Amino acid sequence: MTQMNITGKKEMMRVAIIANSKYQSRRIAAKLFAILKDDPDFYLSKKNPHVVISIGGDGMLLSAFHKYERELSHVRFVGVHTGHLGFYTDYRDFEIDELIENLRKDTGEKVSYPILKVKITLDNGREIKSLALNEATVKRIEKTMVADVIINHVKFERFRGDGISVSTPTGSTAYNKSLGGAVLHPTIEALQLTEISSLNNRVFRTLGSSVIVPKKDKIEVIPKRLGSYTISVDNSTLHCKNVAKIEYCINSEKISFVATPSHTSFWERVKDAFIGDLDS
Repeated sequence: MTQMNITGKKEMMRVAIIANSKYQSRRIAAKLFAILKDDPDFYLSKKNPHVVISIGGDGMLLSAFHKYERELSHVRFVGVHTGHLGFYTDYRDFEIDELIENLRKDTGEKVSYPILKVKITLDNGREIKSLALNEATVKRIEKTMVADVIINHVKFERFRGDGISVSTPTGSTAYNKSLGGAVLHPTIEALQLTEISSLNNRVFRTLGSSVIVPKKDKIEVIPKRLGSYTISVDNSTLHCKNVAKIEYCINSEKISFVATPSHTSFWERVKDAFIGDLDS
C-alpha cells in the first residue's frame, strides 16, 4: 500500500527488512526481498522506512526497535515469527503472502504501546540515556545492593537485595513475570517496579510486592554504596562504577505496530504462551 505525501499524492511504502542469523529467518527475508523489490507499491530501504519488518523472534524485534528508536514518530513495526511463540510477532513464516496483501491494503493505522525512558547518572556527572521496550534492571555486582527508591518525589523505601527491575506493560510478561510481577495490558500507560530477591527481616523491610506506577510519576533509584553495578536495558548490558542515580519514566513517544487483522490480541498471546489450550 502507499503513503500520502504533503501534496496529497500517494508514494510508495518504504520497507526495511531485518532478520536474525538463523537459516529460516534468512530464507524468509530473501523471499520477501525478492517479492517486494519488483512491486510498484513498495520501495525497499533501511533508511527512513515507513514500516520495519522484523524476522525472527522477540529478540530480533528488540534489536529492530533499538535500531530505529530515534524514528518512532514515523515508523511502524511488523514481526514475522520463525521460532517459538513471540509476543511481538503477528505472522508466522508461512504467512508471508498474507503479510504482503495486508501491507498493500494498509491505510496507516497503528497499534501503539508505551516504552520506558532511562537516565543513568554517574558520580562524575556523566549521564547515559536509553530507551527500553521491555525493561531495565540494576544489580550490584560485589555485595548486597542498598538503594533508596523514590516514587513521584516520595522516598518510598530503602531497598536491600539483589536488584530492581522496572518494566513496561509489554515487558510485564518477560523478566518481570518471572520475578512475580503482574501482567499488564500493553495499552496501559504505566511502569512496574519489581524487587529482585529483596532482603526482609525484623531489621530491614521493603514492600515486597511489585508496584504499578502511573504515567505521570517518575521512579528514582539512588544507590547508597559505591561499587560496580550491572544495568541491563532490554538486551543490552552496561557495567557502571559509582552510580549516583537512575531515573525511569514513560517516554513521550511510543512504539507502533501495523494494525492489521493479524495483530494478535494480547490476551490471546498471554494464553498461548503461559496457559495453552483450555480443556473444554
